[in-house]
Amino acid sequence: MSIHDVMTRFMETLAIELFSVRGIKISIGSLAVVFAIGGITHLLSRLSRRAIRRFFAKKELKDQANSEILQRVTQYLIIIAGIVAALQVFGIDLSTLFAAGAIFAVGFGFAMQNIAQNFVSGVILLIERTIKPGDVLEVEGKVVRVSRMGIRSTVSRTLNDEDIILPNSVLVQTTVKNYTMQDSIYRLRAGVGVTYSSDLALVRKTLEEVARNIPWRLKSREPRILLRQFGSSSVDYELSVWVDHPWRAYSRLSELNEAIWWAFKEKNITIAFPQLDLHLDPPVTDGISGLSRLGSNGSGAPRVG
Repeated sequence: MSIHDVMTRFMETLAIELFSVRGIKISIGSLAVVFAIGGITHLLSRLSRRAIRRFFAKKELKDQANSEILQRVTQYLIIIAGIVAALQVFGIDLSTLFAAGAIFAVGFGFAMQNIAQNFVSGVILLIERTIKPGDVLEVEGKVVRVSRMGIRSTVSRTLNDEDIILPNSVLVQTTVKNYTMQDSIYRLRAGVGVTYSSDLALVRKTLEEVARNIPWRLKSREPRILLRQFGSSSVDYELSVWVDHPWRAYSRLSELNEAIWWAFKEKNITIAFPQLDLHLDPPVTDGISGLSRLGSNGSGAPRVG
């Protein structure tokens, strides 16, 4: 048997029809091509992920979250291209398929809206690089630290050691405070009110001493003392110091408040609290005095002479 005969027999074997679905004939050859496309797609997706990892490692880029997102986006694009190529092998016209399933596609689109939003938001975060693992954020009133970023969601940890999963669309579509976007310097503000009889010069000097003696404050930033306002019951001051990272802000603020308390105790400076002065008109005070005299005779009723 010649090579030509072998090739002819081989091509005839590939052309053997196995079954058909709605007029679409499935042959051994088409299945073989589809399996080959699947294998090539899988191989290309793995090679692309490996190439991206090596690129980030070669450039000494430490942002592993962006690397992971880029790997997944590339993998999904390759898989979609492989699926499209496989459908073309079977002779499926994608335009006809989309036209026939337009109603289903609309319903499916509504169902997939949130997933699509989170996916696109993940791509936006990858491109903008405004949020990275390790960043300290304030999202919807909660302070969190980013642990891991994915293509659909971001895993963060709260100050109460709780792990929360944030959809990427929340990070893109809402206002987010990133305390570590440019640097990790954070300003602590401690407010305290003193009585109006206090020596304000001594108050300021004491607050300066407290700020200077704080061991963990950032030495490159000078403390700031502001007289905020003359309140209804107190003269309100604000002492500001800077720390090197916002994640420890709450414990540091507690230490700062305690330092102010003990320093004021030592200097006999009174921390004010709300007080109310009640002034009564003379007729009212006379009436109260009369009632007091009536109660002092022991009977609680006026004497009859």
